[in-house]
Amino acid sequence: MRRVGEVVRIAQHLAVVRAPDADHVDIGTPVVDENLEDLGRVVDVFGPVERPYLAVTTDDDVHLPGLVGSALYAR
Repeated sequence: MRRVGEVVRIAQHLAVVRAPDADHVDIGTPVVDENLEDLGRVVDVFGPVERPYLAVTTDDDVHLPGLVGSALYAR
């Protein structure tokens, strides 16, 4: 499993994830939590090149506010 980053906030029904470095995952990559539960997919990459943000759209049954501060991983 590859660490995608940490959820820093929720905006417009998306989880905003801060990537640990410039080597981020691609748009369309499925993401999971530490328990390997499917959460959603990366839909956008934005911000500074050195450490970008990723926008993750989540499945309908995911409680978004509960994700803030959580680490996400690429499947």
